Amino acid sequence: MNTTSLQVQRQGNAWVGLIICLIFIAAIGGAGYAVLNKTGSSVDPDALITQTARRGPFDHIVLEQGEVESSSNTEIVCEVKSRGSGGTAILWVIEEGTKVKKGEKLVELDAAELDLNLKEQKIQVITAESRLATAEAKLEQAKIARQEYLEGVYKTDEKEILSEKARAEQALRKARLESQSSERLVAKGLLNALTLEANQFAVADAQNQLDVADSKLRVLQNLTKQKMLVQFDSDIEAAEAGLSAARSELMEETTELAEIEEQITKCIMYAPADGVVVHANRYSSRGGNAEFVVEAGSTVRERQEIIRLPDPSLMQVKCKVNESRITLIREGMAARISIDAIPGMKLTGRVIKVNRYAEPGSFFSSSIKEYATIIEIIDPPENIRTGMTATVQIFVEQLDDALQIPIEGLYEHGSDMFTLVMKGPDQFETFKVGIQATNDKMASISEGLADEDVVVLNLRDHLDLMKLPEIVREDNSGMRDLATAAPTGSAGGRPGAGGGRPGAGGGRPGAGGGRPSAGGGRPGAGGGRSAAGGGSGGGGRPSPSAIADMTMSRNDKDGDGTLSADEIKAIDSNFRSMITDADADSDGSVTKAELTKAMTKRMSGGSGR
Repeated sequence: MNTTSLQVQRQGNAWVGLIICLIFIAAIGGAGYAVLNKTGSSVDPDALITQTARRGPFDHIVLEQGEVESSSNTEIVCEVKSRGSGGTAILWVIEEGTKVKKGEKLVELDAAELDLNLKEQKIQVITAESRLATAEAKLEQAKIARQEYLEGVYKTDEKEILSEKARAEQALRKARLESQSSERLVAKGLLNALTLEANQFAVADAQNQLDVADSKLRVLQNLTKQKMLVQFDSDIEAAEAGLSAARSELMEETTELAEIEEQITKCIMYAPADGVVVHANRYSSRGGNAEFVVEAGSTVRERQEIIRLPDPSLMQVKCKVNESRITLIREGMAARISIDAIPGMKLTGRVIKVNRYAEPGSFFSSSIKEYATIIEIIDPPENIRTGMTATVQIFVEQLDDALQIPIEGLYEHGSDMFTLVMKGPDQFETFKVGIQATNDKMASISEGLADEDVVVLNLRDHLDLMKLPEIVREDNSGMRDLATAAPTGSAGGRPGAGGGRPGAGGGRPGAGGGRPSAGGGRPGAGGGRSAAGGGSGGGGRPSPSAIADMTMSRNDKDGDGTLSADEIKAIDSNFRSMITDADADSDGSVTKAELTKAMTKRMSGGSGR
């Protein structure tokens, strides 16, 4: 055998050995994989928590916590008026929770300032009484002065003038007689002419004196008397006005005095009825800190509530329901109430009020909306008190025969609920289920499970056993299609209507050309085409068919595949004309084919765009 033959034989033996080794390694690896695979697929039965789905009565409830209160409260409020910027201090207040009888003392307020005001007011009343007496005297004096003038001064002046007139008349008669006698004597030559002239002057003087007296009498009777009466009447009216003012002042001061005395009596408050004392403490809605605490030293304002005396026969629970569950609750629904402070007590009630507006939010829960709900307690026992914490179960719906499982057996994936059913040892199957109703422990299943199915409850520990579908992301391409197809009223002047805004079909990352979630670059999402299938690179225009589909799905309310005249009328005016133009046969309605044809023509330039 030559050397070449030996080398070939050696190489052949080496290859055979290598192949045998590889086969041996592969056998060992396969056996190990089988063992490992069998070990990984097995589940420890002790690690599983399961329960069988069964049918039976099911109560759909809303569980909330609230506070016991009375629907009828006798409120004790501060009736002492605030003087100045502050209020009135509390000197003493009865302890909260005390049972009181009608007429018992509840609160005593500080009356020191009122006592001082009372003393000052008494002085004001005495001063007003003095002013009233002075005003009455002035009025009497004014009336007497008028009577004095009419019956005294006026008559005296009148008689004096009459006497003066009488004297003037007598002097006039005497002067006339002397003048006549002088005329006769002068005619006989017994008396000279100068004496006659003097007697004639005497007659004229006497006549003047008589005229003056007449004039005085007329002035006195017609003018002076009226003038004096006007003055006296004016003085009387002024005195009467002063008297009225003094009386009003005295009345006001007396009323103020009586009010201060009444305010002093109101500083001590008594129970108007029997009841249990509840302090009207007020807390801040922003953090629960007390804004006002009823205690000695606290200051209260006028009309501020201090104490409540609830009626124990009319009790209710006020709870705040989250906005996610408030739509389930209606007035008249039955409720079961548990009092946390009294274990084992179960009370019945009914919903009597559901507020339509949310409660004011606090600093820590400004984004959480809650609605106050009032539950009346039927036949409340005497040992429950206001302020106690209560747990309320509101029965929204009661099913006589419902398939139900514990809520721990549900797993939320995307927008759907799933459960894991054990079919046998190491055999599990994932089911999508429909939820009819839930309560704090159980869920009523409408579809997806059958009676006697064994469901796994500790799903979080065995998610590897579940086969969940891939979550389908919501297609938001219609928003981009809508922006592209929206008419602008011009051929291309508004940015974003197909003429210039980045992101409406050609430039902004995130509108289809660069955002990973829009189909523009995410691995496994289509590579680079637009979600509407309108071009390469994710920036193409939507297809006319896609726009027609979107328009029909949004506006075809009755689902007959045609937009009727009423449905077209309900469309926004900006789009209505475009859809109306698509009515090729002018029958008043638009089909999907007509709309697709019109959009094809519009997007190809047939409409001038």
